Formats: sequence, structure tokens, C-alpha cells
Amino acid sequence: MSDPPARAPVVAPVVAVIGGGFSGLLTAIHLLRREPRAAVRLVERAQRFGRGRAYEAGANPHLLNVRAGNMSAFPDRPRHFVEWLAAQGEPAGADSFVTRSRYGDYLQGLLREEIGDPDRAGRLLLEADEAVALRRVGSQWRVELALGRAFEADACVLAVGLAPPADLPGAEAAALAAPAYVPDPWASGLDDLPRGQVLLLGSGLTMVDLALALAAPDRRLLAISPRGLISRSHGPTRPSAAPEGPLDTARAALATLRRHAEAVGWREAVDSVRPATVAIWRAWPLAERRRFLRHLRAWWDVHRHRMAPAVAARLADLAADGQLTIGAGRLERLGWDGHGFQAAIRGRGEGKAQAWRFDAVVNCTGPSGGLPGGSALLADLVGQGAVRADPLGLGAEVDAAFRALGADGRPTPGLFAVGPLTRGAVWESSAVPDLRSQTAEVAAAVLACLERA
Repeated sequence: MSDPPARAPVVAPVVAVIGGGFSGLLTAIHLLRREPRAAVRLVERAQRFGRGRAYEAGANPHLLNVRAGNMSAFPDRPRHFVEWLAAQGEPAGADSFVTRSRYGDYLQGLLREEIGDPDRAGRLLLEADEAVALRRVGSQWRVELALGRAFEADACVLAVGLAPPADLPGAEAAALAAPAYVPDPWASGLDDLPRGQVLLLGSGLTMVDLALALAAPDRRLLAISPRGLISRSHGPTRPSAAPEGPLDTARAALATLRRHAEAVGWREAVDSVRPATVAIWRAWPLAERRRFLRHLRAWWDVHRHRMAPAVAARLADLAADGQLTIGAGRLERLGWDGHGFQAAIRGRGEGKAQAWRFDAVVNCTGPSGGLPGGSALLADLVGQGAVRADPLGLGAEVDAAFRALGADGRPTPGLFAVGPLTRGAVWESSAVPDLRSQTAEVAAAVLACLERA
């Protein structure tokens, strides 16, 4: 009798996750828990893994914009974060708002669990370095790091997070180079900013954080954005059924939500479509997505991305004291004379710009979107034709399985994206309640791809 044919050795797949913030860390965790043979190399250029920009320690006393009860990292364990707080001796109700730095502690606790779990020992490798290039070598990817090292992976996941704000239109080179201009509030120190008049470009949640951080009796803050809208406050809510009515166009969706809000309240109406937002966005043709971005995005953002009540109250106090003014307008020119900024700002509906002078300017316009978004790695991938910008200019174009599409419109083998890079495909991909589901989907798609290969 002949011997049975020898089995091929089982090769453990290696997945490189580029970016160690929330999206990267949770994708790595899902990969390790779904596939007991897989190894994950998590690449992060910051000093700490798991926190990302949003949840840095120490210098981030700001409150989360989402209730603790909806901040679990796992879609199948909705109370996980609240239970973690209780285990730390900090019982918090599901409706409470905790600091972002504390949430960063939670994420690092998840990282420690993965490293210390005997079932996953040695399968999570932390690469404290910056990925500067990805090269396709045969059926694998070669990941090149800034310090000169490199390693091979069977698949790569781009979890690079939000891009820094774009340069201000109309700003002169001298203004952009001035020491009192802050191009990226989350990458720049604010302690040395002068007192006096401060211009905050943008009125979203980034502006809210900066206003609270910079507020002082000897400062006057002016925040401007095209519509002058600011985020609404959280309030008591109760679950509501999804609205009845058409949602197949931006105009129809707006009309349906307005009718629903009259019946149940605007917070409940917005929350009721959250579970279906991705499906609604994917069903819209490109023209409808563009129409939404042009006409409704600002209104959706201020109702969807809300402030904690305590933050809203503090902001109202600043406005009442005259320390903060929020207006609708556009910056047409920004100059620097060596002592201060000269700005030309045209108010909404006004035919002529008004002259202003400021002692400091902070760019709070939010992530720039598009590619390469200031990333040398993404610029290199675009140059190779492995990645291309989505047609809305929000990030990278991906398919339904979050595979990155190349210049030819076809999926690039073994290359995936997760998090804010995927906004063009799914729209909601920046908040924890959305990302915790997306990271699980991406991990499943990566493993399915490796299994087919």
C-alpha cells in the first residue's frame, strides 16, 4: 500500500496593518481572534499604539462626543466600555460622557490584553516606525519602514486615519509660515499662542475643542465657516423606528427626515437612520452623493455629530461673555506683516469683504480628504497606480469588500483600507459606533481574500 500524499505545510498568513489608532488596532484584534494562525504586524509612527490622534493622553481633557454606553469597541458587546470603566473603579452610567484620554486608556488596555493572551502570544507584533513604502513582490507586499527595515506581508490594511487640514485658500506664504499660525491644531502646541484676537477657521467640533482650550479673559475668539453652523447638543432620547418614506435621493431623504422629526424629535429622527446610513449612501448614485455633500452635508454634520451637554453649556458661556463669536463667512485673503495677520473676510450674503486684524490664526477646517492628504506613503501608492482617489475627493476608492482600487479601476491584490479613507464608499467612517462594525468587516474581507489565495 502506498503512503498517503504528504500534506503541504500550513503557512501562517501575515497581515500588515498600517496605522495603530482605533481603526488599525481593532482591525488587528478582529484578525487575530478570527484566524488562530494569523500574525499581525501593527505599524505606528506615534509614540503610543492604540490611541491615535483622537485619544492622546495628558493633553486631551476634552470629553467624548458620544455617550459611554455607545463607545464599546465591539459590536457584539455593547456594554464593554462601561464594564471596563466599572472594573477600573470608575462606574459610569451609559449616558455619561468621559474624557477622550480615558478612552485612549481603554484602547491601550485592549492592546495589552491581546499581547498578554496566551492563545495569541507572539502573533501581534508592534512596529514602532513609519511605513514609507509598500512594494508588490510576487504574491506578497514588502513593507518598507523609515528606519531602514522591511518585512513581507500577505496582505496590507491602510488604517492611516484622518489627513491634516488643507492650506487655507487665499493665505499668503508669509502667513502660512508665521509662528502664530497653527496649520494643524492636533499636531501643534497651543501654549505659545499670543493673546488678543484669534481667528478660528471652521465651526465644527474641532473648533469647539480649540475654543475651550484657548479661552481666556484676554483673548477674543472669532470662528467663521461658510454657514456659521455649530454642532447641536446631545439630549435625552428614546429609540425610534426608522422613518417611513423614500430615502432614495438626498431631497427625498431630507423631506422624510423632517416629517419624522416632527413626530419623534430631531435627535430621534437622525438616530433612527444611523443603522441604515451606509446602505442608503451606497444606494445613491454618484450625482446624489455630490448633491448631498454640496447642499446638506453641513446640516447633517451638526445634527449627527453632537456635543456633550457640559461642552455645549461651556461654549454658550463663552459666547455670552463675549469671548467667542461664531459667524458665517469666507476668508478671501490672509497676510502677515511680521506683527500680526491681516484678513479679508466676506460675510455670508455680503458683497464686499471686511478687513480684520488678528494676533493668531488656527486652521480648524478639519481633515482635507482626498489623496495623498499629506501622506508620503499614499503618494507613493498613488504613483504606483495601486491606489486612486475616490470620485468625491473624500479619500481612497474601495470596493464593497474595502479592497483598494488601483488606477485601472480594479482591486489591487491584497491591499485594503479602513477608517476615514473609506468615506467616499460608506460616508460614515469616523466615529466609533461606525468604525467598530467596519473594522470587523474589513478583517473578515482580508481573511476571505487570503483563504481564496
